[in-house]
Amino acid sequence: MLPARRDHITETDVEKIRISICYGDEFGRKVIGNLINDNGFCTSCGELCDHCREFRPSYAMDIVELHEFTSDLPEFIEEPEEFLPEKMASCDLLLALNLHPDILAALPELAKRSNAKAVIAPGENPSLAPAGLVGQLRKKLEDMGVECEFPKPFCSLQKTGKHYIDSFVNLGFGRPKLYLELDDSGKGIALARVIRDAPCGCTWYVARKLSHSDVEEFKETVSKAHHAYPCTASMQQDPEIGDTILHEAGYIIRESVDSAIKEAQNEG
Repeated sequence: MLPARRDHITETDVEKIRISICYGDEFGRKVIGNLINDNGFCTSCGELCDHCREFRPSYAMDIVELHEFTSDLPEFIEEPEEFLPEKMASCDLLLALNLHPDILAALPELAKRSNAKAVIAPGENPSLAPAGLVGQLRKKLEDMGVECEFPKPFCSLQKTGKHYIDSFVNLGFGRPKLYLELDDSGKGIALARVIRDAPCGCTWYVARKLSHSDVEEFKETVSKAHHAYPCTASMQQDPEIGDTILHEAGYIIRESVDSAIKEAQNEG
């Protein structure tokens, strides 16, 4: 039995890594808020907040630089290097979150300026990260010896065998993973805890709503919580996955909860 207030469970020992974050919109701010576990980050439960995130670690001290690109950038940027920060702190991992596509095209230069050993550039919006551009960036970064992943959506990220990418997942961020305990009847969820969180923080809210809910109704419970949080992935149709990225994120959390329920049933 887990301690009553142990809301976050660490999968493995974590390695300290230096993280730089370049971002361009609300999604970036949401990921940052989740990483640092700011006191006012999650307000989804309103007055019913039971401070479930209180004991979750903050990684504020691991973030060595934040750079926000303004929302008033030109529609087309011919010389993206002119908009890049001239000096950047050295980092192990560079997170590039919903950047203007012409700025994203300069991702290898951002990696060079920050001496990044790895890059994660999630695709939350198909218009910002078209598949052709992502393919070019992957080749350039790999040729530079820089680890890279382009998860679509960010909550699809899993361990890859790449050292710094896996170190980020080990912090507890990526494809959601939960620990559930069922009640004595086996028909209700008595306890829901987060092992690995979606980078946007949605998994904590889903876990909060799953506690004391019916197993048979988990799909509806998860769907309502995922939309109410809300998920920030795009509702634009993505030609590569044949669906919207928001729907893909919804499938991922539902599959994660289904897996956790089956594990709890096997343990019972």
